[in-house]
Parts: sequence; C-alpha cells; structure tokens
Amino acid sequence: MLRCVNRLLLGLAGAVLVCGGGAALAAATGLSTPSWWPWYGPRDVLVSTADRARWRDESWWWPSVVAGLAVLVVLALWLLLAQLRRARLAEILVDSGDGAGARLRGRALEEVLERETESLEGVERARIRLTGRPRRPEGKVRLRLEPFASPDRTLTRLTSEAVVHARDSAGLTSLPAEVRLRAAGHGARRVT
Repeated sequence: MLRCVNRLLLGLAGAVLVCGGGAALAAATGLSTPSWWPWYGPRDVLVSTADRARWRDESWWWPSVVAGLAVLVVLALWLLLAQLRRARLAEILVDSGDGAGARLRGRALEEVLERETESLEGVERARIRLTGRPRRPEGKVRLRLEPFASPDRTLTRLTSEAVVHARDSAGLTSLPAEVRLRAAGHGARRVT
C-alpha cells in the first residue's frame, strides 16, 4: 500500500512539474499559453520588481527563501536515492574456505528458507525477503499462521530450525530476522 501511494505521489509531482515547465517554456518562446497562466511572453519574470522591492527591507526574507529551497533540494535528493536503493539483497558473499569466496543468489536462499518455513507445523504461508549487506544479511519474515496454530511454538521452531539451517548453509556468523505473524481466517465451526 505504501509503495503504491509513494509511486502515485511521485508520478503526480512529476506530471505537475512537466506541465508547469512546458507551459513556462511555451511562454518564454512566445507560443500560446492558457488564459490563466501568469506569464504571457518572453519578457515576463517569475518575481517582478515590485514583489522583490516589497520584501527587500525585511532581512529575514531572502535567507528564509534560500534555506527553504535548499531543504527541498536535499529532501528531493534523499527521495531519489531512496528510490534507487535496492530493497532486496541480490547476492550473499559466502566464505568458501579457499580464500576466493563464493556468491550465493539472495533469491535462492529466500526460496529455500520459504519452503522450509512453510513445512513447519502451523505455517500456512511464508514470505521472506533478505535485506542488508552481502556479508551481513538480515531477514524480513512474514508468516500467515493456520487457524489454532501456536505462535510461540511456530516462532521457536522457525528460529531454531529454518533460520539456523539457512545461516549454517550460507556460512554466516549470524542471520538476524524480523518476524511478523498474522493469523489466517477460518470458517465458523458448526455446533450441534
């Protein structure tokens, strides 16, 4: 849901900026612009001389404008870098013992861990995503438990069996995991 809203807001902001930039470019080149557009020709400016003179005596105005725009630029760059960052770990570096090392696809380890977790008693469905760094991966585990499953027992088996097997098979010293449990819905029982 959050990803959808994020993409929608980014798309909307991009469309507004492209339309505004296109209309400003059209006004600057002398093309026809909408009647409501504040600039009509190539000689129009964004801030008129009267507007600039109105705030000239206020010593706080222009530093505040520059600081606000700088904050917006930093936030926009942070958002851009957050979009480019990979959420899923592509590969894990494994110490093979010969000094050369090996690379294990992150998705392969996720699939094996999901299958082993789904085979545990009380787990209806498991979704696992590896994040972090190639030498120190972290697991994000989402489990949907079967009706009447014991969350405590399921969590204990997950951490003592499936996560330990994945950690040992990849040759990792640790594999921290954040687990989110959700109960599956079930139909009402018929009582006679």
